[in-house]
Amino acid sequence: MRYPIDEQAPVPDSNQLNSGLKTWRLTLAYDGTDFQGWQVQPGLSTIQGELQAALARITGETPLPQGSGRTDAGVHALAQVASFQLRAPIPPDNLLRALNRTLPPSIRISEARTVRSTFHARHSAIAKTYEYRVLAGPDCSPFLARYVHCCPWAFDFELLQASARLFLGEHDFQSFAATDPDLAARNREQDQNRGSEQESSQPELARESTVRTIFSSTWERRSTESSDLLVYRVRGNGFLHHMVRNLVGTMLDVGRGHLPLDEIPRILAARSRSAAGPTAPSRGLYLVSVEYPPEP
Repeated sequence: MRYPIDEQAPVPDSNQLNSGLKTWRLTLAYDGTDFQGWQVQPGLSTIQGELQAALARITGETPLPQGSGRTDAGVHALAQVASFQLRAPIPPDNLLRALNRTLPPSIRISEARTVRSTFHARHSAIAKTYEYRVLAGPDCSPFLARYVHCCPWAFDFELLQASARLFLGEHDFQSFAATDPDLAARNREQDQNRGSEQESSQPELARESTVRTIFSSTWERRSTESSDLLVYRVRGNGFLHHMVRNLVGTMLDVGRGHLPLDEIPRILAARSRSAAGPTAPSRGLYLVSVEYPPEP
């Protein structure tokens, strides 16, 4: 379905007027269970691929939406942000409604608007918040199993809280980063998006710092009569591949007495993935929000 020109649509900045393109920002939520993550992959269902196909059906254009981060297979999002450019002069409300009509029910758009041409969902982000949900106890409802990490063990909640506090501030989180075979491809894509020949001439690994700053790191208990839901909530200026899941896997080992609390500083200092605990399953992880500088 094509939409007519809207003469009342917001006027883009001068760069967009000169190119005929408008930069769009979408906020979307999705159940990641049945998708192979965010990034488009040939022959597989992904969030980015579904969104690109939906834009093609609506506008006839096929921009590749850039997300604030690449959530893995099975990871969910409450407020992922994506950006792309379109020539079609479709009003924002119309685009939002059209996307929600054509996308699978497990992907919903909550906001669509045009922004300045310099906005990029990933590069412009200044902070992100994630949640990881653990259902502790012997029984796990089949209605929750797709959305939580079901653990049969009992956890010491105070140990979980104490371990979470040890990650506050700026640290080198290399011990909690997965070995990332897609690093070179991501750096090449970043160069293409930024159009920087100078950056692309630098060694790829030298550009990928493993230092991050964690602004808040805490566990909370959301218990009911039938379940003990433990939720880890972390906010930081950025996260490495599998970082939150590796933090959670390590803290769960502390909480059930398999790892002494005072081992965490040693794990951070080791800068080796083998020093940390296991990777928690993807189904318990949610991208909660992405923050950006105020718009002028």
